[in-house]
Amino acid sequence: MAPEQLAERGVRVRARNVGGIEETEVELSPGVTVLTGRNATNRTSFLQAIMAGLGSERATLKGDADEGEVELQIGDETYTRTLTRSGDTVVYGGDPYLEDATVADQFAFLLENTEVRRAVARGDDLREIIMKPVDTEQIEAEISRLEAEKRDIDDEIEELDRLERELPDLEAEKRDLEESLEEARAELDEVESEIEAHDVSLERSRSQQEEMEEALAELREAQSELEDVEFELETERQTLEELLNERDEFESRLEDMDEPDEDPERLSGRIEELRDRKRSLDDTVSQLGSVINFNEEMLAGEGLDLDELDGQESDGDPTEKLLENGVQTVCWTCGSEVEREGIEDTVDRLRELRAEKLDERADLDDRIDELTSTRSEIQRLRRERERTENRLSETESEIEATRERIESLEGSLADQREEVERLEAATEEVGTGEDYEEVLDLHLRSNEIELRIERLESDLADVEERIADREEAVEERADLVARREEISEELVDLRTRVERIEEQAVEEFNDHMESVLAVLEYENIDRIWIERRRREVREGRRTVERTTFDLHIVRSTEDGTSYQDTVDHLSESEREVTGLVFALSGYLVYEVYDDLPFMILDSLEAIDSDRIARVVDYFSDYADYLTVALLPEDAEALSEEYSYVEQIE
Repeated sequence: MAPEQLAERGVRVRARNVGGIEETEVELSPGVTVLTGRNATNRTSFLQAIMAGLGSERATLKGDADEGEVELQIGDETYTRTLTRSGDTVVYGGDPYLEDATVADQFAFLLENTEVRRAVARGDDLREIIMKPVDTEQIEAEISRLEAEKRDIDDEIEELDRLERELPDLEAEKRDLEESLEEARAELDEVESEIEAHDVSLERSRSQQEEMEEALAELREAQSELEDVEFELETERQTLEELLNERDEFESRLEDMDEPDEDPERLSGRIEELRDRKRSLDDTVSQLGSVINFNEEMLAGEGLDLDELDGQESDGDPTEKLLENGVQTVCWTCGSEVEREGIEDTVDRLRELRAEKLDERADLDDRIDELTSTRSEIQRLRRERERTENRLSETESEIEATRERIESLEGSLADQREEVERLEAATEEVGTGEDYEEVLDLHLRSNEIELRIERLESDLADVEERIADREEAVEERADLVARREEISEELVDLRTRVERIEEQAVEEFNDHMESVLAVLEYENIDRIWIERRRREVREGRRTVERTTFDLHIVRSTEDGTSYQDTVDHLSESEREVTGLVFALSGYLVYEVYDDLPFMILDSLEAIDSDRIARVVDYFSDYADYLTVALLPEDAEALSEEYSYVEQIE
């Protein structure tokens, strides 16, 4: 249902076993609904129920229950959310209002423990929070793809440059081969002329001529096979040399690789231990919350009329007044009479303990993230080492096979040389006499020259082919350079687009934080603003450059002097105010109200009632349903036109 269709409809919320609520049903009118009451009156639990029905997974299941549910009825539409305990976790189901409540959890459901508010209070880098609702993953994936393509093109261009540098040498080699070939052919012509002259002068018989030609043909074939074996042997020896160099490179690479100090399996165990501790802390925090809520409810149930106390003139606070009157109560734990202040002190200590546990949980999250990053880096290094070791093993196998082929070829070479020597001897025996020996020598020379010509022609053809390949490749270089320029422009555009998105987000946050501060009217806080910076950060073992968003506060002294400060120097209440300003600004920056007509506010005690009233009035113009939980004294400053809920069953 579109938000504009909800504006005039009431919302019925039914919740069971959510937070501290056993079962309740509340009607919310359009506009502002104020949940007023003391702490531990299930106001926050009811807010969690609304959040759950809208799609959040930040609602807690009642400590003594295994399943709970929320039902939101908006006009004719009904939205549901189920919570089911599964071991140490809670599984969420149903058909809530939002399919994805990520942005709402950050900027519309503003409880005390909202991660956005806590991140500001801790002084965290805010980039991830600010950019999380922005879809930059597709842009960054495209950047990675283009960077990989550009690296490949750079490698290709580098290879083409190398080939182009070889062209002059190949052209010179071609000229040398052509000259040698021309000389060999001229020499062959001379020898063949001499052979013809001897054949005519000797008038040899046809049978003798055929016998000699047959012997020479066999010899020529044997010599050709010998050259083939020699060429193949030389090729295998070159291959062996390359393989040996490659093996040395892999071995050197392995020696340079640092063996990881940590074992990924051990880290996984450590991560799981930390997650178990975190789950245990979650239970502890939940139990502490329940205990605190219970005790606060019991304290509130004593029937103390704070309004009556407020009506008395007093120089101290209500707690001091109670002590002066000696207020006592029966301890609902041990049954003895104790000073009310003692119980309140215990509850305060429990609150402090819960806050410590929340900080400890945040530290565990950071440690889990750090160990997970370290484990990923170690696993990457191990995969790289494993790939290198596999390639080394393959190379060693190829070396062994090449050596075996060389050994076999060396045996074949020796056999072929013996065969050539045998055929040379047989050819010499074909004719007798001085003239025959001279003719035989001429034929042998002719045979050698023909073989040399064949080699030269083969070498020339190979060089010409290599020249043609390089010239063709160099022609492709222009296309590759053009594509590389296109990719560079696309990368600049994409990176600039991410930068523009970041800059725009920061600018909008700064503008809206200025607007929210104007609503709050703090005299000593002039400005809260975010600075976008590039800095080096550690990722595992590597140092990389990342963008960070740092929060700054401009403050004023009593004499009007302004100075810049950081969150680290603020008091706890000032941090709470700053976190709230940031979260409220995010609601406006991402226009959450366009997709979600609900807004939830809680834990506003850090600001006074008049400012709370101005904030509620300001944001009621954006949210069709704004539900805020307030103490009675803070609620007094709000408009009487709002709807008020004073009790959650």
